[in-house]
Amino acid sequence: MLFVNKLAASYGPAQVLFDVSLCINAGEVVTLLGRNGMGKTTTIRTLMGLVSAQSGTASFDGLPLIGLPPYRVAQAGLGLVPEGRQIFPTLSVEENLVATAAARFGAPRWTLSQVYDLFPRLAERRSNMGNQLSGGEQQMLAIGRALMTNPKLLILDEATEGLAPLIRAEIWSCLDHLKREGQAILIVDKHLDALVKLADNHVVIEKGHVVWTGPTAAFVADPTIRQRYLQV
Repeated sequence: MLFVNKLAASYGPAQVLFDVSLCINAGEVVTLLGRNGMGKTTTIRTLMGLVSAQSGTASFDGLPLIGLPPYRVAQAGLGLVPEGRQIFPTLSVEENLVATAAARFGAPRWTLSQVYDLFPRLAERRSNMGNQLSGGEQQMLAIGRALMTNPKLLILDEATEGLAPLIRAEIWSCLDHLKREGQAILIVDKHLDALVKLADNHVVIEKGHVVWTGPTAAFVADPTIRQRYLQV
């Protein structure tokens, strides 16, 4: 589904990504792991067309992504839940969801009623403005908004950052539900115990380089990966 080969990117004269390669198959959950500032968010932003790639290739279902504007990347089937949520604060919950709704690739998989079924709390707060929601509710809204684009690949950047444990558990439960329904997911997060229960494969990035790739069983079996690259 997603194939990235030797992707490089910079912010001005400072190169941030060096030959990043990864792939995600349909229905697969893959993590992008690393300490703060190692290039995880830059990788996502480059794939989404928000940062220009210096070199390398990326394709989604055979469509080259490099050089496409962000709206075309979204139209190709990538749905982003960005770091910091970035919901529309002066729109209601329902307006936030409707604003991004798109029926792509046939009949829409995700509708308002389905998002409300996934996140009942959003149904209760549907008339509230985005800036009237708690942090956890805003995160649910950010995920629901991405799902309303009916993506083939859902990308989550720090989806549980700063949330209370009970809310975090609710988010993980929803992601597990999405996985069981066959949703492909690329996720950046720091909560490794939850990630290893959810993900099929892991990509570890260190100073802009991919330093380890493998399945969950191999990741769990080798504690030196956490110690060396994740400081856990």
